[in-house]
Amino acid sequence: MSSSTRAVTPQQRKTVTWVVTITTLCMIFDGYDLVVYGTVVPTLLADPSQIGAVTPVQAGALGSYALIGVLVGALTAGATGDYLGRRKLTVAGIVWFSVGMAATAMAGSVATFGFFRFFTGIGIGLLVATAGAVVAEFAPEGKRNLLNAVTYSGVPIGGVLASLLAIVIPDSIGWRGLMWFGALPIVFLLPLALAKMPESPKWLFAAGRVEESYVLARRLGMPLEVDVPAPDRELTASEKADRRRGFSALVTRKYAWPTLLLGLMGFSGLLLTYGLTTWLPDIMGRLGYGADMSLTFLLVLNVGAILGGMIASRPADKFGAKRVVATTFVLAAVSMILLTMGLPMALLLLFVAAAGCGTIGTQVLVYGLVSNYYSSNARAAGVAWCAGFGRLGGIAGPLVGGILIGAGLENIAAFYIFAGIALFGAVVTAIVPARAKNDVVVQDAEQPEPAGV
Repeated sequence: MSSSTRAVTPQQRKTVTWVVTITTLCMIFDGYDLVVYGTVVPTLLADPSQIGAVTPVQAGALGSYALIGVLVGALTAGATGDYLGRRKLTVAGIVWFSVGMAATAMAGSVATFGFFRFFTGIGIGLLVATAGAVVAEFAPEGKRNLLNAVTYSGVPIGGVLASLLAIVIPDSIGWRGLMWFGALPIVFLLPLALAKMPESPKWLFAAGRVEESYVLARRLGMPLEVDVPAPDRELTASEKADRRRGFSALVTRKYAWPTLLLGLMGFSGLLLTYGLTTWLPDIMGRLGYGADMSLTFLLVLNVGAILGGMIASRPADKFGAKRVVATTFVLAAVSMILLTMGLPMALLLLFVAAAGCGTIGTQVLVYGLVSNYYSSNARAAGVAWCAGFGRLGGIAGPLVGGILIGAGLENIAAFYIFAGIALFGAVVTAIVPARAKNDVVVQDAEQPEPAGV
């Protein structure tokens, strides 16, 4: 009996709640790191006594160093996650990220600051690439996009947290205090993950640890949905692809073309996300809004992302994530064009929120789409590819803004470029093929293990 017809048991609900809570907290600190740099850029540009003189182009490069680290971390997670498991990488990512944030807080030069931004990014990459795989393998069917949206909405929630702290923290604490705050996961989140984060039974099954997967699934009170070829039938090409693990599964005929498109989708979403969160305060400041008002725009951007991602997850579960992601990309394009038109403040804030839904909120939905697209043997690699290749877009986003502003072009030019990228993302999303489905039977944790597995 599949999970779509099975009531969720209290033990399963408890398990899922802990998994989603821990992964969401991980993403909150990912989002915090994403936005906190944008809040300190004006200080670093204006005050050479902090880490040395910083130009706009250097500021864009510093913003990109963390994203290069995320690329390295995500690809590392993809190469190892389908072999080592979800729990180990989550724990490693928490430790790595926390140490990196603490070291960044103590940086005394541009070079040191940049190195530890890169170092911190590796830990973030481990977490981002693992979170989607974890949630996809624990979430009940019919709630997978919703719970992925809850988890990855941690990113804009972290952005809101960074914006609020940047507004209220006194100058005596400054940007170093903001970085120290980012090191807190090692104090409270690491012990929580060690105590409450189980390994995925689906991953154990895909890794060949069949008996262990059934025992764990029973203990967690959850069905074990696994794809097992029907007896007395030769494997199809798609099912043979399902016997590969990690990145090798992504280059099979089943996944190669979709993987390219999903990578481009992630590239577009993360270019928009990092470009806008890095430069929105500075662009709005150059347009005449005060420092606090510029940070308020960043706050509204992230609130729009949270609300938009959560609301859009419902139709994504009902009608399919692909349609919804394409629609929110278009919303981003329209919103950013409208931001250039000198609107009254109320409308301006409304379309900043809509831009947040269409950029950061879209990326929340992208992770849900990707993590549910792949089977368990390739899920970590697929999410890592999307997050890793996508981070090339994240690297480009801050650089695009820095180059445009450094070249003295009109401040709103970045909005037009970001709108074009959003339309590209919509087109790429629309042509992603439907997820391949195999002719399989479904085993669950209450049934005996299939003979010969």
